[in-house]
Amino acid sequence: MTPYQYIERSSSFSAKGAATKPVYAVTPADLDGGGFDPAALAWARAAGFKAEGGALLLVPAGNGEVGSALFGLGADPAEAPFIAGKLPKLLPSGDWRVETTAISPARLALGFGLGAYGFSRYKTDRQKDVRLSLPETVDAADIERQLAGVFLARDLVNIPTNEMGPAELEDAFRALGDRYGATVTSVVGDDLLKENFPLVHTVGRASVSPPRFLELRWGEKGHPRVTLVGKGVCFDTGGLDIKGAANMALMKKDMGGAANVMGLALMIMDAGLKVDLQVLVPAIENSISGNAFRPGDIYRSRKGITVQIDNTDAEGRLILADALAYADENPPDLLVDMSTLTGAARVALGPELAPYFTDDETLSSSLAEAARAEADPMWRLPLWMGYDKDIRSRAADITNSPSGGMAGAITAALFLKRFVTAARSWVHFDIYAWVLADKPHAPVGGEAFAIRALYKVIRDRAAK
Repeated sequence: MTPYQYIERSSSFSAKGAATKPVYAVTPADLDGGGFDPAALAWARAAGFKAEGGALLLVPAGNGEVGSALFGLGADPAEAPFIAGKLPKLLPSGDWRVETTAISPARLALGFGLGAYGFSRYKTDRQKDVRLSLPETVDAADIERQLAGVFLARDLVNIPTNEMGPAELEDAFRALGDRYGATVTSVVGDDLLKENFPLVHTVGRASVSPPRFLELRWGEKGHPRVTLVGKGVCFDTGGLDIKGAANMALMKKDMGGAANVMGLALMIMDAGLKVDLQVLVPAIENSISGNAFRPGDIYRSRKGITVQIDNTDAEGRLILADALAYADENPPDLLVDMSTLTGAARVALGPELAPYFTDDETLSSSLAEAARAEADPMWRLPLWMGYDKDIRSRAADITNSPSGGMAGAITAALFLKRFVTAARSWVHFDIYAWVLADKPHAPVGGEAFAIRALYKVIRDRAAK
């Protein structure tokens, strides 16, 4: 099986013309008012069904088989926009149609599809086959491509590092490019020094899997230039400033930025958006050996800025620095970087909100509007220049790890800002890339953050 299951994954949606059974998605008010199948309503009242959010009641047919189902939306369906993600887990196998006025058909279809995801690469048991019939009013192709992008990001994060190291991440990157006719190149190992990616080489050189810099190009020149940069740290031991066991347990997800920009790139290319797309992923493993970089070392970046290493566990910003500098040399109209960068971002906003940083007020407004429209939450944090002094170093231009530990997400963003001077618009996302507790639309594991909202923003810009 490939590491990107969207290639083989069967659709969550019914074939056109399939015979379906109804699911009545209802609120408590709907139960009081009726308005749907009287037999199902009578059964619900007899069973004491209250339409609590996520509750399911199967309704028997006259022949003893299941004839329909009732699904509770709770009193305010807006509080759980993707609650339909529970249906693939609760319904018996087969083809179903949902009848409701409380949720838009597109939102319902997306929620159902997101909830149908399962990471079964290492499982021997088979999942149920529950399919949803989509009404003609829904853009099924767009729903499918958003699901494919999200599932690609989830899959890549979920696969453990023994099967998703730098070389395997390059394989997945190339497969994505091949699928859409993109041009993919890579710079590997000591060639990184020849091609002036010194910080990527520095961070990744201690691994048995050589570091590499991946680039994908797609689209036509002359269209708006969009560059996506993703942190591809396939595993982060912390280097010589080694993490404790508890903090290392989830470090396969430290390439979540790369996974997310690849998922976003899939959406863009599959939709055929009129953009000149560039995707950049520095892919490394932050490991330990005799040639590992050390605290106190000083290195010159691609941009010429010198960086003192005060903590080898602050490696993500180093590889992003070279990638952003490279992107900035041919300035894009929009530059987006995504990374699992700081624990401080999680302290500030928790694991469910995607923090972002930008000086572009128009872009920020577009992102906030798209986040609300797509139920893809994010929150802006400030690029507060008052903290810029904290990243300065006595021995070099800047440090990769300011002392004191305060405002860590902001100082990391300010570090990256030093390497973006020409791009017309830049936004930095510091994401978690993981779900800690099951949600209706997302199981515990790797997750896509903000890419559905970003897809909307880029799609709207490309259409102008």
